Amino acid sequence: MSNTITTTKTARVLSALLDGEALTAGEMKTRYGVKNARALVSSLRMAGHAVYLNTGTKDNRGRVRASRYRIGAPSKAVVAAG
Repeated sequence: MSNTITTTKTARVLSALLDGEALTAGEMKTRYGVKNARALVSSLRMAGHAVYLNTGTKDNRGRVRASRYRIGAPSKAVVAAG
């Protein structure tokens, strides 16, 4: 028998975010097979992780190129709110 360690999609995305990566929804889909990035990030937030969405830069037509999720430190107001 082989010893395989299975990790969930949530654990793999969380690991990448904790390593300092900023991921787009498309990157989560292609790398980790996440179908709904918003729902996954919501579950991470409910688990107590401070995941933020940084909106990307705009191109010359005014369209947002890419928004990326990242882990950050929660503000004092968020911590005080509990």
